[in-house]
Amino acid sequence: MTQQIENSRLQDRALHLVEAAQKAGADAADAVAVTSQSLSVAVREGKVETTDRSEGDGLSLRVFVGQRSASISTNREEDIEALAQRAVQMATVSPQDPYAGLADQDRLLKEIPLLDLIDDTEVSATMLQDVALRAEEAGMAVQGTTKSGGASAGWGLSGMVLATSHGFVGAYQRSRSSFSMVAVAGEGTNMERDYDYDSRTYWSDLDSAEKIGQSAGERAVRRMNPRKLETCKVPVFYDPRVASSLLGHFAGAISGAAIARGTSFLKDQLGKQVFSKAINITDNPYKPRGAGTAPFDGEGTAAPTLRLIEDGVLTSWLLDSASARELGLTPNGRARRSGSTTIPGTTNLTLSEGDLSREQLLQHFGSGLLITEMIGSGANGVTGDYSRGASGFWVENGEIAYPVSEITIASNMRDMFMNMTAASDLDQRYAVAAPTLAVEGMTIAGN
Repeated sequence: MTQQIENSRLQDRALHLVEAAQKAGADAADAVAVTSQSLSVAVREGKVETTDRSEGDGLSLRVFVGQRSASISTNREEDIEALAQRAVQMATVSPQDPYAGLADQDRLLKEIPLLDLIDDTEVSATMLQDVALRAEEAGMAVQGTTKSGGASAGWGLSGMVLATSHGFVGAYQRSRSSFSMVAVAGEGTNMERDYDYDSRTYWSDLDSAEKIGQSAGERAVRRMNPRKLETCKVPVFYDPRVASSLLGHFAGAISGAAIARGTSFLKDQLGKQVFSKAINITDNPYKPRGAGTAPFDGEGTAAPTLRLIEDGVLTSWLLDSASARELGLTPNGRARRSGSTTIPGTTNLTLSEGDLSREQLLQHFGSGLLITEMIGSGANGVTGDYSRGASGFWVENGEIAYPVSEITIASNMRDMFMNMTAASDLDQRYAVAAPTLAVEGMTIAGN
């Protein structure tokens, strides 16, 4: 598959759509043109199950007529003039919104930075097949692994152009490669499964297929013969794979849109201590090769690195132009395109690592529950109440003792944030990254 996307074609479509909206009567407009290519291979038991190739284009348009706005998207080849006219007609009958509008012109990015988001490696179906087969073979070589849940590998390239009626035109492309393996241990009703995976901007940065497959097999075997726990109140350790979910809940709670609506449990906490003093959280849109890296936000503005939590203190909301206007604050470049609209969001959100290794963290707290997998989404962003199904391992005297399952962990996120300690095993591969986290005083609902 081609490793290049022609930005000029996307740019022409986005500009054409903006011009058509203005001719149709819009006072202002912005348009996004996107395209993507992907290739993936899935194998099971040493044989290729599927090989998929796909390509797709999309267009989205926001129009503003006075204080009214409307958005429209399509992934079909449509008449651009007709699409623009339909969006303007929708805007004329929509409710007035005094905060809607494009970003202020003086905030538009003047020069697009280069952020190392494109890997020139020519990825082929043969390469993907080889990686997937090697990962599966390594997983099945682990003693105790009985079956393969399959392995897969994929590559993708996407391009995006944003054009606005007040003069901004920006474009960028990104590549992403990944592979994974699912392993099964045990037989009959006594079976456990687990997985491992890797995903990177550059093919050469990926872990070896053998490492991923072996890890998947070892994870599955370690989960064999899980026990249930009695109800108790203990420290809970979040494996990095699930610790990122706590960062996701935090990001939702500091979204400018949630703050403006008054629907966040942190709505009155700006400038106050909301985490333990050792916790620091940053959001960096310019991280080279980062999964969430972008040269500009969904409105065409620069997005400075934010220290959202500094020594436990909440320093900022996530703000796009609309939420900033409603709150009477300055936007900070956190507009994320969601279809044809924008919402406040994060880029590369990272909870900084602490001083203790993972092993030292477990030893420091002695006994508790190490969570490696979570079920459900029982986190209430309005009240902060938190309750989720989980499985993992019981920790005794700082050592992993045995696997556990069919348990529920519960607390309130205000208390969880204030009683959090971070280990030093931060994995920065993903757009939301956190090390192993210990949260004291959580309730475990078991037998």
